Amino acid sequence: MNPFAAHNLSVSYRDETVLWDVSFEVQQGTMVGIIGPNGAGKSTLLKASLDLVHPLSGAATFFGKPFAKVREKVAYVPQRRDVDWTFPVSVFDVAVMGRHNKRGFLKWVRKADKEATLHALEHMGLSHLAQRQIAQLSGGQQQRLFLTRALLQEAEVYILDEPFAGVDIASEKAIVDTLHALRDQGKTVVVVHHDLESAAHYFDQVLLLNVSLLASGHPSDVLSQENLAKAYGADVSLFEAASRRSHAKRMGIEV
Repeated sequence: MNPFAAHNLSVSYRDETVLWDVSFEVQQGTMVGIIGPNGAGKSTLLKASLDLVHPLSGAATFFGKPFAKVREKVAYVPQRRDVDWTFPVSVFDVAVMGRHNKRGFLKWVRKADKEATLHALEHMGLSHLAQRQIAQLSGGQQQRLFLTRALLQEAEVYILDEPFAGVDIASEKAIVDTLHALRDQGKTVVVVHHDLESAAHYFDQVLLLNVSLLASGHPSDVLSQENLAKAYGADVSLFEAASRRSHAKRMGIEV
């Protein structure tokens, strides 16, 4: 049974179709990138799969069941812009939320929860910031924090919406290494990503999306000039150039 799949999934906002008849299957133990231009429906695909947006038709499933039936098996890391960083909560408080499946929302945090949370924060290089308010973190630290919360869920499927946006290269490497480690443990990782240059190196499978699914498969097959032209149109060469410059800048390379 596939850990994540979509079947003729369509979503509309008011009178605008943002996702149309999307079908795919994701294999267990793979890291999958969802690639496409701005407005392609990438985030909408995730939100519709997680019952955050109501689909017009079709459905997404996890292990053959709707999200509501298996939510404890799925961890979600939203975009940073979707988080209220001014909320008066500490790094530790956010991370320990990942343990709610183990203890329930209304139960006290146990010693085992505290120990697991501190260990996870240390693993992600955040233990020294445990009592800091989340708005005081850098972009990379914020992203690592929400990944820490997801790790503490001990899920089978990890869904991340643009986890590398606005992060420094050290944080990106730490996140990629952690996601690859999850994959190597047999977990399934699905990532919305915008950088074409790194996509070929990060992912085992790529879904190329622009409202509809244009291609799916190995990055070397999907990220061809022909497919990219379908997805990005005349902007593809400019997009690739900008992608290379962005990646080089994060690496500290002058271009």
